[in-house]
Amino acid sequence: MKIHKYSLIEGVKNVTGTAIIIDVFRAFTTASYVMANGAEKIIPVRNVSEALELKQKNPSWILMGENHGVKIKEFDYGNSPADIVNVDFNNKIVVQRTSSGTQGIILAKKANEIVLGSFVTAGALIKYLQLQQPEEVSFAAMGWEGMRKSIEDELFSQYIEGYLLGVNQNFVQIREDIRNSPDGAKFFQKDQTVFNEMDFHLAMELNKFNFILKVNKAKYLEIHKYFMN
Repeated sequence: MKIHKYSLIEGVKNVTGTAIIIDVFRAFTTASYVMANGAEKIIPVRNVSEALELKQKNPSWILMGENHGVKIKEFDYGNSPADIVNVDFNNKIVVQRTSSGTQGIILAKKANEIVLGSFVTAGALIKYLQLQQPEEVSFAAMGWEGMRKSIEDELFSQYIEGYLLGVNQNFVQIREDIRNSPDGAKFFQKDQTVFNEMDFHLAMELNKFNFILKVNKAKYLEIHKYFMN
């Protein structure tokens, strides 16, 4: 298995083989909770206008996402797993637009397949890669708005790569390193309202779900869940 590691918008354009697009804080953590709560699928889009156009054509669809971390005014939900963790999405179709994660999905044009990366589905992802044994795996850590590296995405890439190479990883230390970084500490700052402290805790629920999120190239790009029992 040949492993490539990339970061940010420019990096994700180079992914080949099985691409692992990573957005821990918060797009793919949020998407995982949405799918666990019964959503039929998630349609990732690049911009707000595309999301609104889809909503106009399909009024029952749900819009979810952010711009610069902040919930988009016309959307039903932002990019906070804490806001949707108890929401029933049974048989719903969700459209998601984020500044990092969905951009990575759309730009990974050279990939043979796209799987999404977050700690809540890490164990299932490792199992999937070990079973499939793809010739090439490309990690793309999307960071903050696809422009600045973030520790949680870089360490996730390191965590999965370690297991693929047969090296156990210390998640307790990884979690602590993320918590002590500016990217983790922002969730605990009392003078801000964008980042919910519970988002951090939900994103750090290692192996919470026994499915992976995989992108299908249908009429639209579609995110579906695949159970790894």
